Amino acid sequence: MPRSSVHLLRHGEVHNPDRVLYGRLPNFHLSALGAEMAERAAAYFAARAGAGARIAYLAASPLTRAQETALPPAKALGLDVVTDERLLEALNRFEGLADVRGQLRDPRHWPYLLNPFRPSWGEPYSLQVRRMMAAVGDARRIAAGIAGDGAEAVLVSHQLPIWVTRRAAEARALWH
Repeated sequence: MPRSSVHLLRHGEVHNPDRVLYGRLPNFHLSALGAEMAERAAAYFAARAGAGARIAYLAASPLTRAQETALPPAKALGLDVVTDERLLEALNRFEGLADVRGQLRDPRHWPYLLNPFRPSWGEPYSLQVRRMMAAVGDARRIAAGIAGDGAEAVLVSHQLPIWVTRRAAEARALWH
């Protein structure tokens, strides 16, 4: 089986002046800094490609901020952005709320705070890892099929799914 690498890239900073927990909500765009982050990621991957890396596949979560982050690397590498639902942000019952820390004082939300190891307020960590690892496995195979041994892929996703996937790969507890 050919060897390949997959880079997990978190989307850039989001314009969110109201500090809403945006989760899977649509239309949260990159801030100016987030757009700069995407350009810097593009420069990084372009430099890798210029040094001989064979980056052959790029996929992103369907959410606006991930798609916007993926565009500069796609342009720099001459790749299309493949949309992959498995790269979505974790489900979260507090999505859409501002001042989440303050909201947690409201007894209506307490039933969702029973188990931080699952977590009880949203998508279980283990399910996030399962869907992300499936996307990683497919990206490895696709990149290797396109560019052979040593091929690379870039997947643009979100902080929590990337973090728990990393912890799983390191054989560490998924909660943090």
